Amino acid sequence: MKKVLIVANTTWNIYNFRMGILRKLVKEGYEVVVVAPVDNYIHYLQQLPSVRHLPLKHLKPQSKNPLQSLLLYWEFLRIYRSEQPDVIYHFTIKPNIFGSLAARRANIRSIPTVTGLGYTFLHSRWLNRLTIRLYRWAFSGLGKVIFHNQDDCRLFVEQKIVVPEQALVVAGSGVNTNYFRPLPKPLSEQKFRFLFIGRLLYDKGIKEYVEAAAILQKLAPHVECQIVGDLAAANPNAIPKREFLHWLNRKYIRYFGAASDVRPYIKQCDVLVLPSYREGMPRAILEALAMGRPIITTDVAGCREAICAKTGCLVPVKNSKALVEAMLEFSHKDTEDLEQMSRAARSRALRVFDERLVVNDYFEQTENKPVIVADPAPSPKPVQVELLSTS
Repeated sequence: MKKVLIVANTTWNIYNFRMGILRKLVKEGYEVVVVAPVDNYIHYLQQLPSVRHLPLKHLKPQSKNPLQSLLLYWEFLRIYRSEQPDVIYHFTIKPNIFGSLAARRANIRSIPTVTGLGYTFLHSRWLNRLTIRLYRWAFSGLGKVIFHNQDDCRLFVEQKIVVPEQALVVAGSGVNTNYFRPLPKPLSEQKFRFLFIGRLLYDKGIKEYVEAAAILQKLAPHVECQIVGDLAAANPNAIPKREFLHWLNRKYIRYFGAASDVRPYIKQCDVLVLPSYREGMPRAILEALAMGRPIITTDVAGCREAICAKTGCLVPVKNSKALVEAMLEFSHKDTEDLEQMSRAARSRALRVFDERLVVNDYFEQTENKPVIVADPAPSPKPVQVELLSTS
């Protein structure tokens, strides 16, 4: 029996994004071992009793301590030499780098997935340079490196981290289109609801969303702006709790906290809004598409590939006034226009982002077969908006 290791920086990541590939590998008769720190989502093992889970002691996602990284590398090497799998899939930055290096030392085939660039690429210049060098070292000589969008792939090629022959782009982690399916908004609802789903980080565009909500409160009383997401206090890019409390007290937004099941919130919204600064392939958008909701998002990596002209619109990044214009336009669309966008959203989710398609792409790599990925529909052009006067 062939053995596959799936490695990530949290069990949360495994439960939320990797269950499809785990089920596929188990169904195809592989021995599957997950390697990740243990957290509250370890209950996933109850759904997959044949999967083994090996805890990681030295993986601290936010740590910049080089000693911690060295200990993580040796922990990976010990596990890989002990398990001797046929192939290892790495997800998230530290497994991609230190796991790939350990796999090379153990002479085991590994396939990293760049799901997004993360905080270091967006903010820290010296960490950016160091991470690029580490990526070059770790990915050198690998057969395949998987990306979740074309922009990240091009960047890695331009930075000479990978060569074009190594790179494979897949449609993110995909979405379970049976679990996330269209559900009609209650007829009794009078408000036009916009919904933001995501961790409350500046990079997710939460500040711009709240600024837009403040303006809409005056211009469009029929509009309600909702938020579902974790405060993510441990992240250096998190919104300070005091600032978020100020927003809540001004009643610009309606906050529901973190949710393990976002379907009830998507069901009652009219449009999903994600004004992110950069993404891999945003799961919130894929889930909303699968449930037939139009999207307003930014013209940045990941986001622009997630939608097409029939399913939503793009706005300039870090521009709350442009975001207001787009949200106002959507709030005044007639029912038929919104229903057409809803049908197009569901169709795109089924055609491009269905989890089964992505899982099959990964499985073909496990079997070491070539994958032919269909070109997605073109993204919409950025919306040209007339900025609102602040006077």
